[in-house]
Amino acid sequence: MKENTIRSIIHLDMDTFFVSVERLLDSSLNGRPVIVGGGHRGVVAACSYETRVHGVHSAMPMKSALQLCPEAIVIPGDMQNYSYYSKMITEIIKSESPIFEKASVDEFYLDVSGMDKYFGCYQWGKELRKKIIKESGLPISMGLSQNKMVSKVATGEAKPNNTKQILPGTEIEFLDPMPVHKIPMIGKKTSELLRSMGVKRVETLRQIPRQLMEHTFGKNGILMWQRAQGIDNTPITPYTEQKSISTESTFHDDSMDVKQMKAILVAMIEKLAHKLRDQNRLTSIISIKIRYSNFDTESKQKRISYTASDKSLIRFGKELFDQLYTRRMMIRLIGVRLSGLVHGNYQINLFDDTEEYIQLYQALDKIRHKHGLESIVRGNTVGLDKRLRRDENWFGV
Repeated sequence: MKENTIRSIIHLDMDTFFVSVERLLDSSLNGRPVIVGGGHRGVVAACSYETRVHGVHSAMPMKSALQLCPEAIVIPGDMQNYSYYSKMITEIIKSESPIFEKASVDEFYLDVSGMDKYFGCYQWGKELRKKIIKESGLPISMGLSQNKMVSKVATGEAKPNNTKQILPGTEIEFLDPMPVHKIPMIGKKTSELLRSMGVKRVETLRQIPRQLMEHTFGKNGILMWQRAQGIDNTPITPYTEQKSISTESTFHDDSMDVKQMKAILVAMIEKLAHKLRDQNRLTSIISIKIRYSNFDTESKQKRISYTASDKSLIRFGKELFDQLYTRRMMIRLIGVRLSGLVHGNYQINLFDDTEEYIQLYQALDKIRHKHGLESIVRGNTVGLDKRLRRDENWFGV
């Protein structure tokens, strides 16, 4: 595509996806305040618009949410149902759009550049949206502009269950009046910092010199400045359904040291879980493989609730290892495989984790992103071969 070619990017986002699926399956929930999430010490995975007017939002501690909206109906959630409908919608989009990106379990970007020569992009997008609603029974909102960021913001403004188009050249006019937190990537802390600088609206952010933004926020400052101008050159990443993620370790010397082998197992699961979260994925099957010194190989798998939690995966991995290792022979290799993958944000799946665990994983992932997988490890894995944490044997089919 030539640089001067105006792109046409559609953003599709399911409205309160988890809640909408629950309402599709149980119509008595329609119009009532609904929260999907974990137990009393868990977090809100999703919430209906009826709860949002009370200040409830996703990733909020469940205790706080119920204080704000005590009449809310709490549903534990079923990732298998959500995955089923996500796959259905993906197949509809796949059948109609030549190039699309699945950003999460309920969010999509479509590149329809050049379609105006044959059929208006906006009209085409609305027809696709109608088809999704008809075939899935679920509400979905749509935004159209010449880049991903503006289209995403447009979708947010179109919600619930509507569409919005931002014509080329009108991006600044559209963005200027908005509070800065409407810009994707500007989270709560950055928004608060900007407000302390007197920057409340996108227009003010746009007028700050680029050099000052870079000096204050580093590379992110440049990106924020560009987005305030309505600029986003991020390409569409074509969708591919990767089926599994795995890693294995062959020992230097065959071993019967169960404690050491479990420490190695923990290190491998830890790095796979980190990769899952990094790739916005969840797993529903964990498999453990061991190879004895005589090269006999055995494996065992377990179907689990969708997760990317170190805590859950390590527990299941150790259980499977104990079930497998019964021959009391030397072992030469251990392998871990996570399969049954779906796209989905890690936080929204934490139906059984507490707010403390969420914050812990976020902090660990942030440190590892900056300093590498080896920068912070569990105490019982200290001293293990560094190759266990290298990025190898990742996603496959």
